[in-house]
Parts: sequence; C-alpha cells; structure tokens
Amino acid sequence: MRIPNRIMDLDREFKLDPDISYLNHAAVAPWPARATDAVARFARENAERGAQHYPRWMEVEGQLRENLAQLLNAPSADDIALVKNTSEALSFVAYGLSWSPGDEIIISDQEFPSNSIVWESLADQGVKVRKVSLNGPDCEADIIAAFNERTRLLSISSVQYGTGLRVDLERLGQACRDANVLFCVDAIQSLGALPMDVQAAQIDFTMADGHKWLLGPEGLGVFYVRPELRDQLRLSEYGWHMVDKRGNFDQKSWRIAPSAVRFECGSPNSLAAHALEASTALLLEYGMDRVQAQLFNKVDVLAEALRQIPKLEILSPLDERRRSGILTFRIDGQDSQDLYKALMDERVICANRGGGVRFSPHFYTTESMMGQAVTRLRKRLGTR
Repeated sequence: MRIPNRIMDLDREFKLDPDISYLNHAAVAPWPARATDAVARFARENAERGAQHYPRWMEVEGQLRENLAQLLNAPSADDIALVKNTSEALSFVAYGLSWSPGDEIIISDQEFPSNSIVWESLADQGVKVRKVSLNGPDCEADIIAAFNERTRLLSISSVQYGTGLRVDLERLGQACRDANVLFCVDAIQSLGALPMDVQAAQIDFTMADGHKWLLGPEGLGVFYVRPELRDQLRLSEYGWHMVDKRGNFDQKSWRIAPSAVRFECGSPNSLAAHALEASTALLLEYGMDRVQAQLFNKVDVLAEALRQIPKLEILSPLDERRRSGILTFRIDGQDSQDLYKALMDERVICANRGGGVRFSPHFYTTESMMGQAVTRLRKRLGTR
C-alpha cells in the first residue's frame, strides 16, 4: 500500500497555462506532469527500441490494476478489468446477465445517457426500466421504495453529472443485498475525487473512465465485478488476451481467464496505461481522504464567491451528505448556454450541464485560478 506523500509539489505536477481557469474535471481533466512524462518516455522508447521491453510495459499495466484496486478497495487486483470506457463496462453487465420478460431495472431520473441507453436497449428482451426521481428529501428511501418482486438490478451514478448530487452507496448497497437486487454503480464522477469502498457498499459492478477525476487519458477505464458474480456474466467478446495462460500461443485448447482479465479480449492500450498508472499513483500518494478534504475546501471557496453575485442560484447540494466536486449554478435572466459560451471565450473552461453552468475544480486547483474565473464571470455580467 502506498503511503500518502504530504509534501508533494503540486505546482510541479500541475502546470496549467496561467491564462486558463480550468474548472472542468467532471468532463476531461488535464494530466499531471508525471503522466505527461510517462507518455513521453513511452513514446521515445517505442520510437527508439520498439517493443524490446514489452514485459516492462506489462509490469506497468499490473501496477495500474493494483492502483485501481486500492482506489476502489477491491479485494484483489484480479477483480480489475481495464476497459475502453464506462459505456463498454455497462454493456458488459447489461448483455452479460440473463434476463426474463418482466424483469425491471431501476435508475434515477438524472443519469448521464450512458447509464440509461444501455438499459433501455434491453426492451426487446422484455426488460422494463423505471426511473426514480432524486428530487425528494430522502432519495435513497425513494429508490428503495421502488423495489418490487420484479426488480433485478439498480444502476445509479455515485455522483450525478449535472447537479453533483451524491448518493449514499452503503445504504443502497445494503438495501439491494436485503432485496436480492444486483447493485451497479457508475463511479465516473466520484472515483479520483472521493474515497470509494466497493466492499463496504456491497457493490456488484462498478466502472469509471480515467479521463475525469482520475486525471488520466481518454480511452481507458476500470471495470470491477464482485468476484462471486464474475462467472454470471456471459462474455460477448473473445480473443487472445482474455484466456488463461495467454502467453502460451501454442496451446491447443483454452479456457477463460479466471480473473477479470476475461473482459479484455485483445491487445491492451499500453500508452494510456502508462499515463493512468502515473495519475492514479499520484492520487494514492497524496491520499484520497486528503484529496476529498482539499476538493471540498475548493468548492466551499468557489461557492462563497459565487454567492456574492446578484441573482445567482447554486443548484448543487453543499451539505455534507450530498456534496461532491461539482458546482452547478444559474443566473436569473441569463441563458445558461449563452453564459457557458461566453465563459469559454474568456478561457474559463467549464460545461453547460444540469440546467446551468457547471464548475468542477479538483483538489489541486488554486484559489487564484478560481478567483480569476469569478472575476471573468462578473465581467461578463457587468457586475463588480
């Protein structure tokens, strides 16, 4: 296990252009210096020596699995599959399980399309998707109340992409276990920002891309399956990489790998693995409890500055149970899409989501960067 490094030089790791106010980690994050350096070394080695040191590349991939297992508190790195993206992993679940006509899947009414389209695509198998509102004072109770004898699976985002609403995974996980309902969590808006424990929350399946809060590249993500359920997922992709003893190319018969590698049918994304290994190592060295504390501090500072702007309404929850790294706001009389475009023109990198403009700093974001963003927002609005 990595020991958190309390003296990490964040100025050395994060070298954003000072003219940029980067508040878009809920979309695509900048890389830390160590990830950039890892990719540069990999590219240079590949250009000069090709795959001479391929076994070392596999060691990096193995360390990445260990890093992701730690971030998830998975029982073992054998429970970690490296996938292209969250949507691929969700599809592995949706089309790996056996369904019967009348089976029901519960999702929320705020999900990103990835966590609704895949389940809705099962309609031709007679599977029904029910959406539960998260607008009530106790959204977990509303979700649990929706369970019935036909409920097979609950799939929910740990943090909602639009408003940043965070759900109580442990409470939902226990309810699923009590009701014999499978529990699937899209963790893309929390993994790398908040501590996560798949064992404490009794999560059956979880997945996340590496390019948001994990500070890595697009095209590589993580898929966790509870070990007891691994054999229940029917495979839909086959190739040389997902078999046991995959280095023995002369074997006349084969069997599926017993580990989560079974979900990786072909050649790995070694370049992205080098970057993501470096980024996840940074998070582990810094310590996820410290990452969360620093992130919440940044959100508090940013929220307080935004509250001073007339007619501005913060749409994201800020109470301890519900908050995340996402801060979405709207301004009365202002079209959010127009405001978003104006901010982007002013080099405030943000998003138009959840009925407003979405800011998403990370633990390393400086107060000066956030202050610059608020100043540019005020300038756009004509306020001081």
